[in-house]
Amino acid sequence: MSLPINYLPEGLGPDEASPDWLSKGDNAWQLIATTLVGLQSVPGLVILYGSMVKKKWAVNSAFMALYAFAVALLSWVLWAHQMAFGNYHSPLVGKPVPSIRDGVLLAQSDQHRFPVADYVLFQFAFAAITVILLAGSLLGRMNFYAWMMFVPLWLTFSYTVGAFTIWGSGFLQYKIIDYAGGYVIHLSSGVAGFTAAYWVGPRHSHDRQHFPPNNIIQILGGAGFLWLGWTGFNGGAPFSAGLITSLAILNTHICTATSLLVWLALDMVVYKKSSVIGAVQGMITGLVCITPGAGVVDPWAAVIMGMMSGSIPWYTMMVLHRKSAFFQSVDDTLAVFHTHAVAGFLGGLLSGVFARPNLLRMLYSTQSQADDYGPGLLHSKGQLHRGLRQMGYQILGAIFITAWNAAVTSIICLVISRIVNLRMDEEALEVGDDAVHGEEAYALWGDGERMPKPRRLRIPPICRRLVSAPS
Repeated sequence: MSLPINYLPEGLGPDEASPDWLSKGDNAWQLIATTLVGLQSVPGLVILYGSMVKKKWAVNSAFMALYAFAVALLSWVLWAHQMAFGNYHSPLVGKPVPSIRDGVLLAQSDQHRFPVADYVLFQFAFAAITVILLAGSLLGRMNFYAWMMFVPLWLTFSYTVGAFTIWGSGFLQYKIIDYAGGYVIHLSSGVAGFTAAYWVGPRHSHDRQHFPPNNIIQILGGAGFLWLGWTGFNGGAPFSAGLITSLAILNTHICTATSLLVWLALDMVVYKKSSVIGAVQGMITGLVCITPGAGVVDPWAAVIMGMMSGSIPWYTMMVLHRKSAFFQSVDDTLAVFHTHAVAGFLGGLLSGVFARPNLLRMLYSTQSQADDYGPGLLHSKGQLHRGLRQMGYQILGAIFITAWNAAVTSIICLVISRIVNLRMDEEALEVGDDAVHGEEAYALWGDGERMPKPRRLRIPPICRRLVSAPS
């Protein structure tokens, strides 16, 4: 179907579908990368969430992810994208105007060789997965009507500010090394999820004490979508099919495999068992940790980052969490704070240590932009002051993202609580999916149903005589 002429950018006629600025290779890769990131959410996190929770919460948990993906898209194209990436002189956020205006989507994206439509869709996939990751802290008790309001509000007032200040035109532009969202996506989702979990309250007491996953095999399926989908997550961040893209993808998988194996080894040494769920957690922390530096560090640095992401979040989750009254007071269902906030912060700091100056210059399109980023502390020989300054910016970015998300998430939860209850009522918490949605995940015999009695076949007398006759 052809587009109306008023949707074509100025100077582009109906027969000029491939203008000189368009790179078909970059355009194709960006659409593939966007699809891979989308698959991380739907079906990746839909499957993962629906499998990691208790059976009675499988439908609700999966549906929270699916709903968020849909409403995030409409919010993004109608106002949120321009708030996050509009070129407006503001320290925190851009103007809430639509991205689907005449003559915009098919124009050239700023400094990229593909249309604006690609950029809008790719950044939507990032925004959607951020709020879905946040949901992992709230599974098993949040009122679905409250969640319906929470998603667009949080996307509007929290996510867009983080994206604008670090990636857009905000006050931290060209200061924080955050290649693909260690701060903007993972630190923000971990902090916001933990904060929202505090305001929503804990799960039903029995659920909190006994919350076995309902399908381990499907957990691995969802985890597989996450791991392979991260090829698009970190591979799409340079917005071109160039050298940095290849390095970022390789580093992503190296760090992830290392982190998984370190987590697994710690489980085997301490608990004497190789936990599948533990391995998945180690996989996730590796993916998160490498994200802020995937395209600007060497592969050997990715191995070190994987070792640290497999051990430090393991310690905070498996040891510190159990000893800390603070962590015990908040019911973070899937430990999103540890897998995303801790791992994202760790990745941001390590990116400030290992980022190579030549890779920074390759990544950023102009020399002035590249010079704004100090070299990694390890590579600041003769420029120690610049390396230390960059570490200071990395810490400043983490403080800002943490404070903003904690404050704004609290305000959003308090506002919603004046309209509907944040937490389900006790009856729904006791029953689960059937009470909330009128549906159950699995139609299994034994859940209130009886096996039908088998019908006895009537055997004709002649057949009975043949069967009983002596040979």
